[in-house]
Amino acid sequence: MHAQTEVAVIGGGIVGLCCALVLRDQGHEVTLIAPQDDESGASYGNAGVIADYAVMPVGTPDVLRNLPALLFNRDSPLAIRPSAALTLAPWLARFARECLPRRAQANASAIAALLAPTAQAWRDMAAQIGGSRLLKPLGSLYLFETEAERRAADFRPYRALGVAVEQITRDELGQLQPGLPAHIGAGAAFFPRTVTLDDPTAMLRLLRDSVDAAGVQRIEGHVSGLQRDAGRVRLTGRGLNLSARKVVLAAGAWSKQLAAMAGNRVPLDTERGYHLEYDCPTPRLIRQMTPVSRGFYFCPMAGRLRVAGTVELGGLTAPPSPHRWAVLERGARAILPDLPEPDRRWMGFRPSLPDSRPVIGPSSAGADVIHAYGHGHLGLTLAPITARLVADLVGGRAPALDIAPYRPDRF
Repeated sequence: MHAQTEVAVIGGGIVGLCCALVLRDQGHEVTLIAPQDDESGASYGNAGVIADYAVMPVGTPDVLRNLPALLFNRDSPLAIRPSAALTLAPWLARFARECLPRRAQANASAIAALLAPTAQAWRDMAAQIGGSRLLKPLGSLYLFETEAERRAADFRPYRALGVAVEQITRDELGQLQPGLPAHIGAGAAFFPRTVTLDDPTAMLRLLRDSVDAAGVQRIEGHVSGLQRDAGRVRLTGRGLNLSARKVVLAAGAWSKQLAAMAGNRVPLDTERGYHLEYDCPTPRLIRQMTPVSRGFYFCPMAGRLRVAGTVELGGLTAPPSPHRWAVLERGARAILPDLPEPDRRWMGFRPSLPDSRPVIGPSSAGADVIHAYGHGHLGLTLAPITARLVADLVGGRAPALDIAPYRPDRF
């Protein structure tokens, strides 16, 4: 005998939790399948920003021109783990193609369409789960460290895609970020609409509690088998035998094999993200800030400063790279020289596609499996809007946005 449910959601990160909650709110019977949550995943270790401005894909013509130097410079914000180079070759070939001008522009437009409603979607979600106090509508800063960086910055492509951005002087930067040393910076770009989270872990706990309170059933475990059987989808694994009418794949960086079982070969790979944390009861900085040439975020959070970011392509099995933490620490001290030793270090896995678009849509083999993963750097940002699109598909409605750019059969 095997258990049955109407909708099974595979994955207990931010996307899976949002999908489970929205589906349950719409009256579906929902079972969530995920390993025991140890609060170590990317949903907890991220930069805590609802990045509605992040319309540009990772792959652009500028990145293509500098790709060899970026990938094989150990200190680069976009680096490759040498042991993974051969395995990653097909992914990198696709990524290089997505850096071409027409492809990059199409990817930017697709990303922008998803991002446009994210801030309001997060306000609605936070209000529902009691997390509005964790949202900080303070905007976000891109810091220019030199005059050359400031002069080279061109935000016209952002504005063309609906992003509000203002280029500000060093004096104006000092007013918005009073904790910044006076000798640092030559101005900044300010994204005034951006919302950040005071504590991603606290928001995830509220979301988990709301999912449980809504009556979502939870199974702790891994799905290792997915097959269609008599008009339903059967999910199996150690101690798991569940039959569902619909299945939502929201397992993040672990979604590739499940997608193949469902009927789609998806070029999903893993970006390994890193962060450092510094305990500071008194905030060092007020607003989230990114030194543009260094590729990481300063993230003021409740009682601490998180320094998060960089991209390391290296798969799911290799241990963390101490060098990546050292790069972060060195970059952080270049901006805030008096930082002490970090109190914590973290590494987690982001699910990444060569075109920087997530995978959202029905399986090619049937609408009984809905894909919802591959959000790269934008999993936190896009979780509530992804959940709404998934709920439309499960409910048999036309999605609120055109999902053609995100479908799993686009590859």
